[in-house]
Amino acid sequence: MELNINTKLVPYLLGVLMVFFSSASSQRLDDKYLQCLLKNSNATKSEFVFTQQHTKYSSVLQSSTINLRYSTSKTPKPLAIITPLTYSHVQSAVLCSQTFKFRIRIRSGGHDYAGLSYTSHDQSPFVVLDLKELRSVTIQSGKNTAWVESGATNGELYYWVSKESKNLGFPAGFGPTVGIGGHISGGGFGSMVRKYGLAADNIVDAKIIDVKGRILDRKSMGEDLFWAIRGGGGGSFGVVVAWKVNLVFVPEKVTVFSLFKTLEQGGSNLFNKWQHVGHSLSQDLFIRVIIQPVQVANGKRTVEFIFNSMFLGSVDQLMKTVSNSFSELGLQGKDCSEMSWIESVLYFANYPRGESVNVLKDRKPEPKSYFTGKSDYVKDPIREESLKEIWKWCLEGERPILIMEPHGGKMNEIEETRIPYPHRKGYLYNIQYYEKWDDGSIEASEKHLSWMKRMYENMTPYVSKNPRGAYVNYRDLDLGSNGNANNTSYLKAMQWGNKYFRGNFRRLAMVKGKVDPQNFFHFEQSIPPLL
Repeated sequence: MELNINTKLVPYLLGVLMVFFSSASSQRLDDKYLQCLLKNSNATKSEFVFTQQHTKYSSVLQSSTINLRYSTSKTPKPLAIITPLTYSHVQSAVLCSQTFKFRIRIRSGGHDYAGLSYTSHDQSPFVVLDLKELRSVTIQSGKNTAWVESGATNGELYYWVSKESKNLGFPAGFGPTVGIGGHISGGGFGSMVRKYGLAADNIVDAKIIDVKGRILDRKSMGEDLFWAIRGGGGGSFGVVVAWKVNLVFVPEKVTVFSLFKTLEQGGSNLFNKWQHVGHSLSQDLFIRVIIQPVQVANGKRTVEFIFNSMFLGSVDQLMKTVSNSFSELGLQGKDCSEMSWIESVLYFANYPRGESVNVLKDRKPEPKSYFTGKSDYVKDPIREESLKEIWKWCLEGERPILIMEPHGGKMNEIEETRIPYPHRKGYLYNIQYYEKWDDGSIEASEKHLSWMKRMYENMTPYVSKNPRGAYVNYRDLDLGSNGNANNTSYLKAMQWGNKYFRGNFRRLAMVKGKVDPQNFFHFEQSIPPLL
């Protein structure tokens, strides 16, 4: 029988056939990838894998997506989300993803400022390795150490440490829902930083799954790789599945306070004094300054300064310390509250007074928002005349927050090459610029991003130079980014790498060249291999 086909329809029919076969091929590829995951992990069920066809795919992807800027319909989505229940699942994900030429994004809490733990800006096919089910915390009684898996949150670690002893704590960050894996990987800055250093300064062992799928501890990975994963940024060298942390002494009672001062109440003068003394106070005393515009009478806006503090000791001890070194603060006993260290975690996270510490185990995600952030370091106090200009720039923003956190103390004692985090002696404080908004329109985003860019540029004369410093845990793609995995230049990467790591960046790249020379663990700001 002769079949008559309108020749004008041939291109259309060919297109349909191509789409059909392409879809079928993709489905078979998905099936083969899934089979590979099961085979390599000796699993019989795929309950830890959520492909795009899975009914729970969207909810799992969104479960710890914090920044809504990277959660739109145009945001590149992973081919699958893998939530490993065992280390063998991680091993199979690493090996199978290499076989099928998929990139891996590693997520422990989803707080990456640029969304790099759950999306991709370079359009490469990728899967998300979400470690949230690997969250155990094992306290080693009598040794003042603990093993914590990377999917645990700061809050979960704090909770279980406090259950072991009222006199034990861990010096990590303020956000209880932040994933411990990413937090430690970038350094980890918290209220005990001046007493005990960063979270990464207190790591004594780790377990990493490397590009060959091997599980390595400190002894088997070697000191170079162990050095690199403690503050070199997450996701570049392998998948760290667990950390052995040193627990630190905390008194049964600590003292906290938050003093609020506006410009009209002398807030700028107090901040100027803080610049000169905040880094040199007792190591037991941490005072950070949170600066933001606020509405006052008659609809007028002004700048508010919040002196937000924790002291490792009693109110009486604090008052003596402050009267000797920062009397201008005008602190009074009635401004202060004594509480346990674990209660101070809730205080800094703005939970209501009296909230049970059990909330730290809930893993309840924080409210999502659109936000942007940047960071800086200050080595010399900013002059009073210049501070006035900075406050004007703050008032030009809609809801900006500037958070200034002091260095000094233990941070001065640690050599800048001990771990990759280099901002040590000679640094007075760091700055986090942060602004969030609720309107997802392009116009709103451009408005807020434009303010952030101007603010950052305006601050250039007052912050560290050659290079201008930045904190890798406040990820900033405006500093620069890599090309694709086959075109990642060490020289190009220096433009952002030196800002985060200074002279340590070269050593990081050399470690990368040794442990992952083919650059499988690649993303927009992964460490490039220097061979």
